[in-house]
Amino acid sequence: MESLSVPELVERLSSDEESVRKMAVFKLQNAIGDPSFADIFIQEGGLPKLRFLALHSTGNTLAYCLTSLSRLLELDKGWDHVTDDLIKRIVELVVAQPLVNVNRGAMSVLAAIVGHPSHRNSQPGVTGFQRLKPAVDSHPQFLPSLVEKMTSADHALCANSLQLINSLMRDAIANDADFEWPRFIKQLQELGVIKSVYGLMQSSAIQDLAHPLLEFQSLTKVLLRKWREEKVDLEKADHRRAIRGLHAASNPDQPGTDPRGSKKQNPAKWRRLGFDTESPAWEFDATGFLGLMDLTDFVYKNEDGFQKLLLEQSAEPLDQRCPIARASLAVTSILYEHFEVDKPDETESHRYTALESRTNFDRAFKPLLLHWSRLHTSGLNAFIRLWKAAGAQLEDFEKIEELVRILIEQIVGQAPRTKEIKDVEEELVEFDIQRLRELQMELLELTYEDAWGHHLRYICPCPQLTTAALTINRQVRDELNHEALQFVKEQRIRCLLQGAWFPQAMNYGTEAGPVTSKTLSRTVPSSWRFVRLSHNRRYLHYADFEEKTATEPRLDALQEKIDLSIVSSVVSNVSASAPSTSSSDSTLTTLREPGHASTSTKITIHGYLPAPNHSRQTSDASKSTQKESVLLQLYPQSHTLASEWLDGLLMLLNQQPITADTNKLINLIGGYGLKIRLLNVRFEDVGMEEPVLPSREGLDDDYYYDIGGMEAGV
Repeated sequence: MESLSVPELVERLSSDEESVRKMAVFKLQNAIGDPSFADIFIQEGGLPKLRFLALHSTGNTLAYCLTSLSRLLELDKGWDHVTDDLIKRIVELVVAQPLVNVNRGAMSVLAAIVGHPSHRNSQPGVTGFQRLKPAVDSHPQFLPSLVEKMTSADHALCANSLQLINSLMRDAIANDADFEWPRFIKQLQELGVIKSVYGLMQSSAIQDLAHPLLEFQSLTKVLLRKWREEKVDLEKADHRRAIRGLHAASNPDQPGTDPRGSKKQNPAKWRRLGFDTESPAWEFDATGFLGLMDLTDFVYKNEDGFQKLLLEQSAEPLDQRCPIARASLAVTSILYEHFEVDKPDETESHRYTALESRTNFDRAFKPLLLHWSRLHTSGLNAFIRLWKAAGAQLEDFEKIEELVRILIEQIVGQAPRTKEIKDVEEELVEFDIQRLRELQMELLELTYEDAWGHHLRYICPCPQLTTAALTINRQVRDELNHEALQFVKEQRIRCLLQGAWFPQAMNYGTEAGPVTSKTLSRTVPSSWRFVRLSHNRRYLHYADFEEKTATEPRLDALQEKIDLSIVSSVVSNVSASAPSTSSSDSTLTTLREPGHASTSTKITIHGYLPAPNHSRQTSDASKSTQKESVLLQLYPQSHTLASEWLDGLLMLLNQQPITADTNKLINLIGGYGLKIRLLNVRFEDVGMEEPVLPSREGLDDDYYYDIGGMEAGV
């Protein structure tokens, strides 16, 4: 304090004038957070006066007083003055006081009391929740008031209210008797706390409420863990009542009633509901009491539908019936794993403090976790739908379970923070099964990508397949395609380096008559052009000759040349599809006589001719204003030659090949690469033991050996 000493401040707290007391406590609330100031305040006898104001003042004076008291308690000081009458007074304020600032301070004090149960000098060993219980019991509107204040437009009031609820829940779970905390949690749920928190998590005020919301989310996981760790015990009344309720809700008497009216005991009493045995309690080992709660909730909320479902399944053969109870437990486990309920509480706080971007901020909140029961019901209905659609049998249970796991990850896991639970439920019901199978294949591809090391992976792409399929993984496939492409590129460019003859001007033969497709063979080339790529691969040299020579011309004999740097495009009428054996379907026409040429196929090289007396730099700069010119035209005599030169020129210009011949060659080389990689695979790479080869005694040359089935035969 700059202008006021601590003794003076303490003295003014007991002044007869309201304005003096209000100003003193207003200054106190800002200074009391300093531990050294708090110690001097206590030494000067300020605590009794602060407590008196909390009990008797009103309005803003009371609000400042409660704020000061809560900050003092946060410093772990002043606990000996927190008496029962003070707690009763503050609880009354929460229920009846309309002022927002008074409510904020009151709930902060109560949250501090509940959250620090070890400091109870007046009543050692009494926890915070028990300390408040007498006052809360005398004010039945206390909890409804807390939940109602969570919908206030004042974000600080919402945060304080939720923080107090969090403190009550945590203390009840940690310290209260087993029969008390479930009752308290159920009471909060019935008051609508889940709905209120869910609304806050989806609102735009989430940043102001981030800390208490994440704490509530963490507490939800604590409850789920506690229920899962609780074993189903038929000695406990509530467990026994839940198990019996499942049996009663299944309408067990109808199928077992004979014409005389006597009721028979169904020998498959529990297996009829989808359990594996007639002793269902032990089947909840993996999910605990949480699994029993989820199953009973599914049954009680749709009892008629559950009975109808059991009747439908009873009409199916035994191995084709969907085991409802077992499916329910599977969905519980899937949700438990999806929301990572087993992660420690500290994880949420760490994630909150590490948040940087808005995207990660939104990702930290899981509002759908609060609707656990509805997600379980929708997930179980999806399980049953997939079972029916796939015509599954009992041996396919794990496969359907995996599909549901993928479905939950796709719908629930990808849902944004603001997505409504009803929309999630609809998507779980309506999600396309074919798309779900595609997602499964994509996940399998990622999951098994490294199963066979760098080279191969082992998968069974379809449940109906009886033998495994070897599929090259994405990374290796890309590598092989790249290697094959580079190999073919070099081969095509070497064809250009070797050079080739192309016919030029065509003369008609001695026979008379018009030129038609039938008389095309009479045309013969009057000149030939030889084209060759330079050794440095920068120029395309060519020259025209009157006739084709037996030996190929030397590079220095080819006077004309094209600088490939000015080439803009290479176009052709060569088809990109596979060549046909029919001349009418093929782009190229096959010559009928040796030495004759076809003019139906043409490769045209376009480029920008440099302007006279202009430097190369100037020419390059003006390409955008120049028009393309034809630099060279070639007339290949065969489909192979056309493919070699067209794709060779394209690949030389770092463009993709387009002809079927070249693409077929790339695939062929890639296939050989796969076969070579297969030589690196060993049995242990796929988790298989090397088989013992059977004897060949009595077998002829028709013997075969089936590795997939480990069988031999003829």
